[in-house]
Amino acid sequence: MIHRTAIRHKRAPAPAFAAVRRSEASGRTGNVTKARGEPAGGGADLIPGLDDLPRAEPAKPAGAAKKQPKKGAKVPAGELPVARVAVDVPLPHLDRPFDYLVPAKLDAQAVPGCRVRVRFRGQLVDGYLLERVAESDFAGTLMYVERVTSPEPVLTPQVAALAREVADRYAGTFADVVRLAVPPRHARAEAEEPPEPPPPLEEDAGPGPWAEYPAGPSFLAALAEGRAPHAVWTALPGPRWTDAIARAVATALRAGRGALVVLADGRDVARVDAALTAELGEGRHIALTAEPGPAERYRRWLAVLRGTVRAVVGTRAAMFAPVADLGLVVLWDDGDDVHAEPHAPYPHPREVLALRAHRSGAGALIGGFTRTTDATRLVETGWAHALAPERARIRQVMPRVRYVGEEGELARDAAARTARLPNIAFQAARRALEDGPVLVQVPRRGYLPGLACGRCRTPARCAACQGPLALPSSHAAPYCRWCGRIAGDWRCAECQYFQVRAVVVGAKRTAEELGRAFPGVPVRTSGRDAILGRIGGERALVVATPGAEPVAEGGFTAALLLDGWVLLGRADLRAGEEALRRWMNAAALVRSGGPVVVAADGTLPQVQALVRWDPVTYAERELAERRDAGFPPAVRMASLTGTPAAIRDLLGDARLPDAAEVLGPVPVPPAPGAQKGDARKGDAGGRDRGPERERALVRVPQRDGPALARALKEARGVRSARKAAEAVRVEIDPLELI
Repeated sequence: MIHRTAIRHKRAPAPAFAAVRRSEASGRTGNVTKARGEPAGGGADLIPGLDDLPRAEPAKPAGAAKKQPKKGAKVPAGELPVARVAVDVPLPHLDRPFDYLVPAKLDAQAVPGCRVRVRFRGQLVDGYLLERVAESDFAGTLMYVERVTSPEPVLTPQVAALAREVADRYAGTFADVVRLAVPPRHARAEAEEPPEPPPPLEEDAGPGPWAEYPAGPSFLAALAEGRAPHAVWTALPGPRWTDAIARAVATALRAGRGALVVLADGRDVARVDAALTAELGEGRHIALTAEPGPAERYRRWLAVLRGTVRAVVGTRAAMFAPVADLGLVVLWDDGDDVHAEPHAPYPHPREVLALRAHRSGAGALIGGFTRTTDATRLVETGWAHALAPERARIRQVMPRVRYVGEEGELARDAAARTARLPNIAFQAARRALEDGPVLVQVPRRGYLPGLACGRCRTPARCAACQGPLALPSSHAAPYCRWCGRIAGDWRCAECQYFQVRAVVVGAKRTAEELGRAFPGVPVRTSGRDAILGRIGGERALVVATPGAEPVAEGGFTAALLLDGWVLLGRADLRAGEEALRRWMNAAALVRSGGPVVVAADGTLPQVQALVRWDPVTYAERELAERRDAGFPPAVRMASLTGTPAAIRDLLGDARLPDAAEVLGPVPVPPAPGAQKGDARKGDAGGRDRGPERERALVRVPQRDGPALARALKEARGVRSARKAAEAVRVEIDPLELI
């Protein structure tokens, strides 16, 4: 009979590869799996998710003799041999650092913040080395770091702490936030020598544009003294807002601190970039956008990381830029929906920059021609102070706004009737064209983006997917805006009539009509397909969609804001606030005293705010109404989108605060391109639109916001550990609730 111990000695040693699961709440560590050969009574199947973690062999007794390492075997580093690594795994139940051993040959390269490759769940995955410590609390055997991808410390401790806080704030994971914060690596850019830092700035040139604001000089003085003033800035109409931002950045740099400016799109970045160059000179700031390409963007990002430049201007991805000794953060036009991050966990630059200002003791400037309800709440809570011009100065520089109802005043001559313009707008445009360009804002792009039956006015919809029909040109057949199917044989489902009429007129059709109404005047369009950045001062009609308006040399002589009912009639909580923002951004491009005609009912509060150029009063009123109704930003709200079963499962696992209120769930309209038919069987054509989706809203008071995010994150972790097949999209304070 052979002794069992002898059999074990003849076996080959089991591979030792274990990672440590660190508890963020207590900091303790423990074995993540049971060792092979243990009884089946306490198997890992009783604890969901443990099979996903690296397996560890049981720790040897303390008195056991240590074996000498074989030739060529890895040896841990002599000092601080344990590395805590954040692996690039977006699973919520694995959102924590893991401990690995640093081999001696990688000791010099494995620095905190560098990119590494480690073995996790039997595969090589990317990760970031957060810190190195002398020992691990785990009693088992640790795996080694496989290699250091780059010794460049791309994840600074400040950005790592910010990523952790943003992930907790939005019920997301650290890995998802770091993907937004650190751009992909380009080895050639890392190998280049960094340029020499620029010389110090010259003496202060005074308040400049800030002299037009009563509190402007004191704001700059606080920045110059190294303090952290927080302000919500309502800018004067006109082009000088870029110069004001540049002067604030220069003040922060002269105080020996860095500055970060976040804007909505590349055109705004180009304007502020030019203003910063004029204010600071060459080489003292960097623009971070996607336009230069991944390699050049990474090269610029490295210049910020290495401290070569300390001023950054960019789009929303720049909100995580590793600016050293941050002294000022600036966010322009925080109500623009372009600021909304489309990737999980969907952070908004306003919240991220506010966190950065709080963590680093930096000043904060949130500005725009209008004021959002979110910024108004910052003023009400005392976190920021209002920074606005006096009413007398506003009346001197503001345009003269007039309103006209859509049906209230029809054109009296053939040219105006052809252009679909009220007579007031037509006459204003004709007089303004004698001095320069005229801006025409149209809410919708395309030719005729909305059609209806010519007899009964029933909305025209696709027979295949029920999507809305549109007309691309005057000689084309209607097509579906969702699935693209041509509907040349369309007939009304109600009355079987075959002709259609326009419900909404797009920018192309408007340009066509204006060309007939104003013969001999050039008509230019600016929209998604081709956006104009800047135009000259010659006479022209510029038809633009909201957000695509160019800057005219010397300003536009007039502006026509058409189809106001389209903006105000959107099924959105922010419809009125967004309509006012788009109108004021367009009107701010008009010369002082120039005419602006808005096609909307003059009794509406948004129109009255535009006429008086008083966005602050409107924002305060809107915030009070939302507080009474229980909607953001007066409360914190989470949106859960998924299948009905998945939402029920998530809400069942979530330990919501006592004050939480669940609204819904309600069905979510099918996304564009979804096909008509039963979700399980598909339609007659064999197409399947996928499982039915619903949306639930969870509302809590502001004080319970962290508890709500924590509860939803824990519930996501439980479902992730169970390997739930159906995911639920979780958004905290989403931009769109309806």
